[in-house]
Amino acid sequence: MKRVNSLAGFLLPHLHDILFVVIFYFTILLGSNLFRDGDPGRHITIGKYILENRTIPMHDLFSYTMYGQPLTPHEWLAQLIYGAGYYFLGLNGVVLIAAVLIALTAVLIYREIKRRTNSLILSFVFSLLAISTTMIHWLARPHLFTFLYVALWTPRLSRLARGEKVPQWQFPLIMLLWANTHGAFIAGFVIWAAFIIEILWSRLSHSAKTDRKIFHGLLMAGGASFLATFFNPAGWRLWITSAGYITNRYLVDLTSEYRSADFHQPGAWPFVIMIMLGIFIFSRSWKKLPIAESLLFTGWMFLGIYSARNIPLFAIVSGPILADSPQMLVFKFPTFQWIEQKLSNLEHHLRGSLWPLASILVIGALLASGCKLDGQKQGYHFNTKEFPVDAGDWLDNNPQSGNMFNYFPWGGYLIYRFWPEQRVFIDGQLDFYGEDFTMKYEQILLAVDGWQTLMVNFGIAWVLIPPNEPLALVLQLDPAWKNIYEDSTAVIFRIR
Repeated sequence: MKRVNSLAGFLLPHLHDILFVVIFYFTILLGSNLFRDGDPGRHITIGKYILENRTIPMHDLFSYTMYGQPLTPHEWLAQLIYGAGYYFLGLNGVVLIAAVLIALTAVLIYREIKRRTNSLILSFVFSLLAISTTMIHWLARPHLFTFLYVALWTPRLSRLARGEKVPQWQFPLIMLLWANTHGAFIAGFVIWAAFIIEILWSRLSHSAKTDRKIFHGLLMAGGASFLATFFNPAGWRLWITSAGYITNRYLVDLTSEYRSADFHQPGAWPFVIMIMLGIFIFSRSWKKLPIAESLLFTGWMFLGIYSARNIPLFAIVSGPILADSPQMLVFKFPTFQWIEQKLSNLEHHLRGSLWPLASILVIGALLASGCKLDGQKQGYHFNTKEFPVDAGDWLDNNPQSGNMFNYFPWGGYLIYRFWPEQRVFIDGQLDFYGEDFTMKYEQILLAVDGWQTLMVNFGIAWVLIPPNEPLALVLQLDPAWKNIYEDSTAVIFRIR
């Protein structure tokens, strides 16, 4: 192949640059889908509060039912970043940040596969499959930072466990950021435990000579990272908040993303493909997996089947494991070898990495200028069929006084839309409200015996809920309440 001239070497994109741009722009096109959950609204509002007041809220400010109660700010850093994006570009800024996080995660997966296989084609294909699997949980929320941290954390542990040199300071630094960004930092220690188990298993079974230096290195990485988690505004209480929620079966079952995925829906199909690929690849015994990687693949597969929110973590952890196994087979095909050689020769002469930064700057400038880059050219917004957007427009012109009772999945959106003028009854932080309070919420929503007493005790003056909920059907017939607004998504009742 002819040598690429110096200018072309800086301008032509690497394959990972192409991957970044494709995923980044694809996320920009689907931007409104990032708001199909109410929580982004709450995160944006808290981020704006931190920016404007230069303080992290340690007590609840957003509901009247729990106002002033101690709050564990376990996602404050992500909220600050989303809030800054909103401050400068509105929802456009939030989408821009989310798109960068997702595209960066894809590139990190690519780089790890490339390190393990030295194949550009396998790296591109399997990283694309892995990032497509994460789409099931693409939302403008702090967990997108966990995608990034898992893609940073896991390869470093893997290299450390294989005896390669990895600077020890990287582990506590990643965990410090993770613990201040999202409560799923515990997943990092689950991944770390798999490598510890591998060494302990080898020692117990005497199947291989274990390296004491590697074991000590893993212990140091885990210990320093554990200590780093205590450097947050809530200190040790962060662990109680993060671990307490996932151990509460009632609250977990009430949260849709903790349930199993619907495998009849296309969004879950990439996950199924990865599982089927894993079964096929590992059944062929092309390469014996280390115990840690077997634990990571099977463990996160189980967690992904059990709870949809774990599927992206399975994909990020398992993508490099899957790609590493069949490389000896595919390299036997002459056509594959020819294409791989041509791509490698071209990439060898490329010197620039301008495309990711250029795409961010260009898209950012277009969004700042008011261009609508979503697929429908309507601008980024919360879906009117999932959230009381039209009801909110009506409330702008017809504000209601007194305490509101609201549907909990809408709480974050209502905070985003009406706080501080109106505080909510409940929002998506079920771990904060707790089981007892959430049960009272359900008692009212389902119009179970005693619901009237609870409404009086909470001083509820008006109600904003979906029209098909039992409470809406009961209030429609109750002469003490008046229907003052209704559409296909929401209904508003006010006490007479």
